[in-house]
Parts: sequence; C-alpha cells; structure tokens
Amino acid sequence: MDDGAELKARLAAEAEAAGFVAMGVCGPDAVPQLPGRLAQFVEMGRHGQMGWMAERMGWRGDPQALWPEVRSIVVLAESYTPRHDPLAVLERPDRAGISVYAHGKDYHDLVKKRLKRVGRWLIAQAPETEIKVFVDTAPVMEKPLAAAAGLGWQGKHTNLLGRGIGNWVFLGAIFTTAVLPADAPGRESCGSCRRCLDACPTDAFPAPFQLDARRCVSYLTIEHKGPVDPALRPGLGNRIYGCDDCLAVCPWNKFAAEARELRYLAADPDPPELAELAMLDDAAFRARFSGSPIKRIGVARFLRNVAYAIGNSGLAALRPAAAHLAGHGDPVVAEAGSWALARLPGA
Repeated sequence: MDDGAELKARLAAEAEAAGFVAMGVCGPDAVPQLPGRLAQFVEMGRHGQMGWMAERMGWRGDPQALWPEVRSIVVLAESYTPRHDPLAVLERPDRAGISVYAHGKDYHDLVKKRLKRVGRWLIAQAPETEIKVFVDTAPVMEKPLAAAAGLGWQGKHTNLLGRGIGNWVFLGAIFTTAVLPADAPGRESCGSCRRCLDACPTDAFPAPFQLDARRCVSYLTIEHKGPVDPALRPGLGNRIYGCDDCLAVCPWNKFAAEARELRYLAADPDPPELAELAMLDDAAFRARFSGSPIKRIGVARFLRNVAYAIGNSGLAALRPAAAHLAGHGDPVVAEAGSWALARLPGA
C-alpha cells in the first residue's frame, strides 16, 4: 500500500469514528460536464429566485476555480434516516409537515464540526497539507461530486442515494492539497423505478434526473420570496417547511444507514398544530426554532406557509387561525391568510 492509499484508509477510519457513514474521494476535474449542466439549468430558469446559483456558476461548476490548489476532494455522508414514517403527517391536515432534516438541530453546524475534526486529523498526519471544508452554503456541487467519489449516484429525484446508505444523508466536502487515490464513480441503479417522480405533489420533475426548482415544494416553502403561485398552493398540502415525498418512497431506503446523531431527530415526534403555529410572533418564532434551520426563512415566510397549509386543510375549525393571519401586518402573509379563509368551510 503506497503512502496515499494508506493515508486514505486511515482517513476513512477517522471519518467513521467522527460519525460519517460513508467517504469517497474524487479529483477536482472528475465531473467535466458540470459547467454545461449548470449553465443549462440556469438558462432554462429552473433555479427560480436562487440568483446565487447564476452569480457563482464559475466556482460552482469548477472546484479548481473555487480553489486552484485543490488536488483531491473528500466527500463524506452523514445519515439522518428518520425513525418514523415521514409521510404520516400528510394524513393529519390540522398538523404541520416539516421536512425530516429540520426536525432537530441545524445540520450545517453539526456536519461542519465533524468535517473540521476529520480535516484537523488529516493536517496532523501530513502537516504540509492544506484543506478547506464546505457544507451546503458554499458554491460546491456536493451531489455530483459525491457520485463521482463513489458514494452512490444521483437518482431520478436528483438527490444522492447509495446502496448502503439510502438517500437520507447530509453531504460535506473537504478540499485538500493532498493527493489521495480516487474512488470509482457510483453507477446509476434506479432501473425502471419512478416512484420518486410519481410521488411529487407539484410535478417538479420535467423528466427523470431533472428538477425544476420553481415547482419544488422545498424551494417554494424555503427559498421562494413573496406569494406562491395560486395554482401550486394546493400541492403544498400541509407541508410548511420542505418536502420528503420523493426521498421517502425510494426503495433503496430499505438499506439506509441508521442516523448516529440523535440531535437530528425530533425531540417531540408529534407534528405541531397549525393553529398554534399561526399565532407565533417574531420573538416566539425565534425562540421556538432557535438552533433549527427553520429560523433562517424568517417569521413572515413561515407564517405564509402556515396559511397555505391551513387553506389546504378543509377544516372549519382553523378559520380563526386563518382570520388571524389575514390581519397580519405583512402583506404576503395577509394575502395568504385571506386565501386560506376563502377556501375553508363556512366562507
């Protein structure tokens, strides 16, 4: 075993000890088609209001443009596989559907701490090595890099999934000047299955392996500012932050790795009541979701989403909550509340 291979094997052991369920390595030039794919996605407008995707296409499409010194990219996966049925809440229209990844503590902080731990270990073994760590917020396309590093493949829902890890994973990357042996890329194994495509409540997949973010519930409830297209609102159902439908129906999840970090799991597995959430003011919202990724969308967008869920509930008992939101000082929230009020029995 040469020095690079031995270092990589020891690095993988350190990553597992830190809590990651999979690790792979690829070169910075492992996905030469990235710039073209990204440019086409943006040219078609499928990024919606996510202007940062267009502004940083050069960095996002080419890891060496982001950091010219990078020689190897270490991609790591951490599991957040739920212990409950994430789709069960959809049968409870008085409750709020929140994406599994947002039930606990913010993954950005937890994953980055683990990445830094692994990175520090690498530097200790090879003091001349430099590193940079990235978790989601940087212009790094983790999913195609993870596929290139052998962690799995991007499924028809465009998310990463792997034979031994399923698709409930967070991804992080360590860019390093160390030269490590690359892994063989993952092989696509979706076959004829299209469960994820058929499960999407807003038809956000124009074709297998393609996503139009402008129709995606996760995008609409988290990234989209202002009113949501009324034609898309019924498809949101009671989902107020993100959507797990395409992930939850994937057959490969029968092999999903168990979540090792308990802080990702909900402290209270019972979904919150929409009527209760509708009454939150800014201070109460911040207090309730302190340390959660939900806090980053702000109280107004959150209440807008709650109003849409109330309007989709069909429950007359939620009319007072809808009326409360219809009187909100934010015009987008007020419009959403009025829309909900008009849809509920007794209008």
